[in-house]
Amino acid sequence: MTNDLATEIPKVSGWDADNGHLEDLRTDPIGLMKRARAECGDVAELRLADKEIVLLTGADANETFFRASDDDLDQAAAYPFMKPIFGAGVVFDASPEERREALRNQALRDKYMRGHAETIAREVHEMIGSWGADGGEIDLLDFFGELTLYTSSSCLVGRKFREQLSREVAHLFHELEKGTDALAYVDPYMDIESFRRRDAAREVLVDQIQTIMDSRVDGTAPDGPDDLVDVLISLRNDDGSERYSADIITGMFISMMFAGHHTTSGTAAWTLIELLRHPEWFQRVLAEQDEIAAEAAEHGEELTYQALREMPVTEAAIKEALRLHPPLILLMRVVTTPFAVGGYLVEPGKLVATSTIVSATLPEVFDNADGYDPGRYLEPRQDDRDNPWNWIPFGAGRHRCVGAAFAMMQLKSIFSILLREWTFEPSQDPSTYRNDHSKMVVQLAQPCGARFSRRSGTAPADRRGAEQAAPLGQRDRRWRLVVDHDLCQGHGVCESEAPELFRVGRDADVQLLHVNPPDSQRVRAETAVKYCPTQALSIVEEDETP
Repeated sequence: MTNDLATEIPKVSGWDADNGHLEDLRTDPIGLMKRARAECGDVAELRLADKEIVLLTGADANETFFRASDDDLDQAAAYPFMKPIFGAGVVFDASPEERREALRNQALRDKYMRGHAETIAREVHEMIGSWGADGGEIDLLDFFGELTLYTSSSCLVGRKFREQLSREVAHLFHELEKGTDALAYVDPYMDIESFRRRDAAREVLVDQIQTIMDSRVDGTAPDGPDDLVDVLISLRNDDGSERYSADIITGMFISMMFAGHHTTSGTAAWTLIELLRHPEWFQRVLAEQDEIAAEAAEHGEELTYQALREMPVTEAAIKEALRLHPPLILLMRVVTTPFAVGGYLVEPGKLVATSTIVSATLPEVFDNADGYDPGRYLEPRQDDRDNPWNWIPFGAGRHRCVGAAFAMMQLKSIFSILLREWTFEPSQDPSTYRNDHSKMVVQLAQPCGARFSRRSGTAPADRRGAEQAAPLGQRDRRWRLVVDHDLCQGHGVCESEAPELFRVGRDADVQLLHVNPPDSQRVRAETAVKYCPTQALSIVEEDETP
């Protein structure tokens, strides 16, 4: 009953300051959010100029947030700083249905993901092809930013498009990211330096996309199979006019690559930084990669999709970097209907948000919450799966990032190739690496250098603590499959692994073909559950008798 809910939400100290907590959000957002939880608990209220924002932390409040429908919480209205980046009519200007359809990029479906490993490996080799035997130094932000832009564009748009991108594009994306100042909550078009540079960068991107589109028409484009650019420019309205302008297509490509490029580049940099800070874990990752490389060489392969699934130590290092350094520290929505959470009723028009960094470092949830410990993801521990509403670097529920599985595969591919021949060391005091939290899209602060050198040998294989295979195909018990449709995003991994049990429809939702499958399908079912990227599947054991 909503009548039983309180409407006066606890306010965080500093409410009465000029512009409320806006300057705190621009200068020390993590400190602000931790203060909010310490003072008010799971539900706290902040003020950003003339906007009120209800901050949620903790599993119960987060689950309510992530399970809410688009009709209750509007994502588009919560991100005014992204509209000038994506452009009018794209993503946050579109309806919820149009956004969901746009995000269902076929390249993110499992059957296409299986071919991306080779593409990413090629991009890494090309990126480091000029590295000399004597080694050198890289800026981690610039290096991984450029590399992940190439890998993302090659996989999600097409190799031909990637070949037409200039090296300047990585810098332009960097300018877009720096144009996400929290002052956008006052006016996203305010006349400030970062917004002017943001708008200038987008104009250059539109010009470059127009040039690429023109090359597809006049025949000067590189040879190769048609890619997404060719598909989009071939679409026509009923009167024969082009359906999408260069401005709209630029917005589409920015929206597709922005999250993947930003999330992956920042996480790659922080994964390497934390490994440099913790050499014992760096050695374990190297040992795992050496073993994978040796096994691949025996079969005349370099990197396979299945190998990417079975590198638990590397994956654990990536996950721990994500927990401690999430690329977005605040996920927001606008309340459109009265929203009940944590014993309070939030009125329509208010912003509601969850903090990824605060929830992921709650000491009552995670052991050594502020410490670096990839072991928390290695069997028998599984802190991410045990805490799906607190471990939320990719979000959760129906709004979990649809590219999360691609991002993880991309990161593992990059490190698998990069670490086979090269090793790294910090070129500055390891304690000086830090994030720049002055913008809503978090970036690694520069300088952030590292030296690379060719490896003189390979470390002995050491898979201690690596994932141990659980007993498969249990017998003599009734069991059934369960789907949480709020979590399913239609990646199709389950259908690839067990087509006799699952089918993913055009609406990107999974259908169970057998609720109580025979024991002969148990192994396939367990594999599908294990590799479901959103943890939407589970197996429930039942008694012998119905």
